[in-house]
Amino acid sequence: MKYSDYKTIYNALNGSKDIEKMASKGYDREMLISIFTQKMTREVKKRFYVVKQNTGRMLKDWKRGHTLLQIAERWKFPPILTAMFIFMEDGASRKEFWGYINEPDSLQSKDVRDEVKEVRKADLVYSPEGNEMQRQRGLWGESLLHQWLDGQGIKYRTEEDLRGVYEKTPDALLDEPMMYNGKKIYWVESKASFGDNTEFRYNSKKQLIPYTNLFGPGVVVYWLGCLDDLEEPENVYVNDISIMDKKLEKIKE
Repeated sequence: MKYSDYKTIYNALNGSKDIEKMASKGYDREMLISIFTQKMTREVKKRFYVVKQNTGRMLKDWKRGHTLLQIAERWKFPPILTAMFIFMEDGASRKEFWGYINEPDSLQSKDVRDEVKEVRKADLVYSPEGNEMQRQRGLWGESLLHQWLDGQGIKYRTEEDLRGVYEKTPDALLDEPMMYNGKKIYWVESKASFGDNTEFRYNSKKQLIPYTNLFGPGVVVYWLGCLDDLEEPENVYVNDISIMDKKLEKIKE
């Protein structure tokens, strides 16, 4: 994807409702959710303590009758994290709060129960449903990777197979090196997310470059798309779902 197109999408995604608006324009919904999730988590990192410092004001607003969701929208902060700040300011522990999120019906007040259910439904990133969606996307990506390799009869070991053997392990470590676009590779990593510059730099530092140091060159696949002009570190090659139409080749003797 061109950066200009990506920036248009990124700037348009300021709330969960924007996902449906952009999807109606023909954009892939899962890609939109991924970009929205990345944007929200980055915004939280930048604004977490700024918002937290205002929890006293937020609690007062809630006591005056403003709903948790209204306060979250006013502060442009994830609904569940906003609710967490307010509940903890009101005396609840973090453990108690997450217990309410997981089981809203455990709350005695019907009004509070309804509000907690409302913020849980509205939060695509930090809700139990949001976490489950992310987990399912990860499994979907790994399934595609396995389909691609198994369909070619390529033998490999998974992260589970390698657990405890190496300090860091890719999703698929090939039993023998293969040729990919004329380059020798030893591993393939699955990412069920959109690969923008920030995401790719983070993945490169935490996983991909360490993989090259341990095993040699490899490929990372961003199943939900990626920018066209990512700066690839040495021995790291990037592709998207179009890799499903490509074949690895055996190294000629």
